[in-house]
Amino acid sequence: MDYKSILITGGTGSFGRALLDKLLSDEYNFNRVVIFSRDELKQFEMQGLYPHDKYPQLRFFLGDVRDQERLNTALKGIDVVVHAAALKQVVAAEYNPYEFIKTNILGAQNLISACIANRVKKVVALSTDKAAAPINLYGATKLCSDKLFIASNNITGVSDYSASVVRYGNVLGSRGSVVPFFLGQRKTGRLSVTHPEMTRFSLSLSKSVEFVLGIMKDSYGGEIFIPKIPSYRILDLVKAISPKAKIDIIGIRAGEKLHEEMITKSDALNTIDLTNKYAILPNNSGRIYDFYAESRSVANVPPGFCYNSGENEDFLDVEQIRQEIKLHLDPDFE
Repeated sequence: MDYKSILITGGTGSFGRALLDKLLSDEYNFNRVVIFSRDELKQFEMQGLYPHDKYPQLRFFLGDVRDQERLNTALKGIDVVVHAAALKQVVAAEYNPYEFIKTNILGAQNLISACIANRVKKVVALSTDKAAAPINLYGATKLCSDKLFIASNNITGVSDYSASVVRYGNVLGSRGSVVPFFLGQRKTGRLSVTHPEMTRFSLSLSKSVEFVLGIMKDSYGGEIFIPKIPSYRILDLVKAISPKAKIDIIGIRAGEKLHEEMITKSDALNTIDLTNKYAILPNNSGRIYDFYAESRSVANVPPGFCYNSGENEDFLDVEQIRQEIKLHLDPDFE
């Protein structure tokens, strides 16, 4: 990888921390790694974990993606950006819609403009399954953000710049997700299930980091990438965590889907299969298709194809779910 400097927006979040661990390993040789976030406490805590005398390449920038002037300052001399900053809580978005619009949409455009002004070479923006056929405001703001990043590749007069999007569902064990919620509930002997037929994709934090780093290295620009990952059934998750627990069916929450959806049938016309992942291409994307066809196996997905957690070909069983929890969340889990 030829990039020498990288900036992570939202870098104090769980993904940013995991990505930073990887970037500071011997595997990579960045001479400048910038954590950009608005949380001064988390930055202070991270500085304690990564002291300057041991990690002289690491920098911390307080700032908000709503502030383009601050982004312009932070991006000077940066080669590549991973955009992980976002407001994400579905319920909060319905109650505070414009706050989500300012961060997730206007913040995305601020970042794009600052990247182009500072001649950033590569942008990888993190998205969500909720941006596919969105039914809540959070998903709608992320769909708009995705469109902005993809369209930024069309800006004339910009050379050596590309932007791609990575779309995946909830990361296993991420804050507010179902696995830590169930782990907290199991001592009560009762687990709250929204719907017995619900399914979710399963992706660990470490695998999400590896996926993003792969996209950073190999993407052309203009794609929305979706990893091929297994699903699990919510009742199998219950059996894995607390098989004897009583189940309370509480109903699907507002803005929640029964199955996570990452590629809709309407996307199928522009979606290609890249063996270990899918890529949704923009319209008139012959150059991108040729780029992949020259170096690897590539095929169009069949008409009417969709990719959601309920119709997935790969499901984790109860024991595999237990092993995932033990491997990625709690080594002492039994």
